[in-house]
Amino acid sequence: MTKLSNTMVPSVATRASDCPYAVDVIAGKSYWWCACGKSRSQPFCDGSHRGSGFEPVRFDAVRDEKIWFCGCKATASAPTCDGSHNTCLLYTSDAADE
Repeated sequence: MTKLSNTMVPSVATRASDCPYAVDVIAGKSYWWCACGKSRSQPFCDGSHRGSGFEPVRFDAVRDEKIWFCGCKATASAPTCDGSHNTCLLYTSDAADE
């Protein structure tokens, strides 16, 4: 954790998945995306973040559609996937062939 003024700010979330979660959202409904990665009901918050410095991110669905919620927790466009999981992997297909 990093101290920022009088608040403890977590430095890195727990990677919950190597790929995003496809969710059919319903217009008018709010969803709370897990930002810490510790929730057992991914991609949504179950309160496991308490005391960690992380807070869930609210997503308000404006229409019925499929939304890809980030699973790696490294997205710059929380709570949706921006493809960061592709750059987070510690290996490449070339390295796997060696």
